[in-house]
Amino acid sequence: MNALESALSYPCGDALPAPGGMMSLADGVRWLRMPLPFALDHINLWLLEDERDARSGFTAIDCGVATDATRAAWEQVFADGMRGAPLLRVLATHCHPDHVGLADWLCTRFGAPLWMSTGEYGFARMMSAALPGVDGTAAIPHFERHGLVDAALRAQLGERRSYYPTLVPAVPAAYTRIQDGQRIAIGGRDWRMIAGFGHSPEHAALYCEALNVLISGDMVLPRISTNVSVFAVEPEGNPLQQYLDSLARFDGLPAATLVLPSHGRPFTGLHTRIAQLRAHHAARLAEVVQACRTPASAADMVPLMFCRPLDAHQLTFALGEALAHLHKLWYDGVLRRSHDDDGILRFHLI
Repeated sequence: MNALESALSYPCGDALPAPGGMMSLADGVRWLRMPLPFALDHINLWLLEDERDARSGFTAIDCGVATDATRAAWEQVFADGMRGAPLLRVLATHCHPDHVGLADWLCTRFGAPLWMSTGEYGFARMMSAALPGVDGTAAIPHFERHGLVDAALRAQLGERRSYYPTLVPAVPAAYTRIQDGQRIAIGGRDWRMIAGFGHSPEHAALYCEALNVLISGDMVLPRISTNVSVFAVEPEGNPLQQYLDSLARFDGLPAATLVLPSHGRPFTGLHTRIAQLRAHHAARLAEVVQACRTPASAADMVPLMFCRPLDAHQLTFALGEALAHLHKLWYDGVLRRSHDDDGILRFHLI
């Protein structure tokens, strides 16, 4: 446990749900933990007891990726934890593969609707279809403009055209829209949707005042900072500013709120963690300002911001995040950028 993580409190201690098992966290709220085939090796999912159209069952919050291991874990949940009760609804917090990968499989199996924000649903449909601009190869010219010159890494990125569809083979053809401020009745209680931006197009966190529970998705995590990246489909974006603005939406929640994150352990200390995240990005921005006393590209920032070896998967997030910090400073008028003779965009102090 790092020093920042140790400043939070963990009501469950070191206890974790077994694969295919679950733990009860609050009245009607159960915690599942599914494997991921990445360095970040798990995702937390949530089952909420529910009743819809005179049927008793569950609402699932997020799905896991489309792998045999995750399907097998779900099968065990169906048989043991849910004991034959149906899924009545699947609600995906956002479009990333670990959150929506098995949505179509779950919705089809139970005849359940998918609930999602419009921004997230639209991007999930586009990426699952590998449309130009959001397929894996779109990252190559985008990151070349920002200093990626390593031929081997460019080749690895070129092999990722089908990366998203492999993990999200299908997205339901219809959905029910959720949006910021909407109160969603689940199990006789209201859960308020809190939209977040910067990490994904229109991320949905859910807060239940009656339980004082926040399902934070990827917006607030206890151990790692949420990835905030500039991607090829929105090359002039300012996602870090959007993310920092979004954190303010959680400032009014009670200090004792139980936070259920998508990665890591449930915790209390929401305001402490938000302060840590703000301080983390402020420190990163200060590092970038110092580095840009000499003109520098996003690729030049990666070794400064990520002091470890990176594979192609991790590099896309690292480059995107480095560029997000550069863009915030550029939009704030601290940096200016130039398109140099080698075709690379570089940023430097004004």
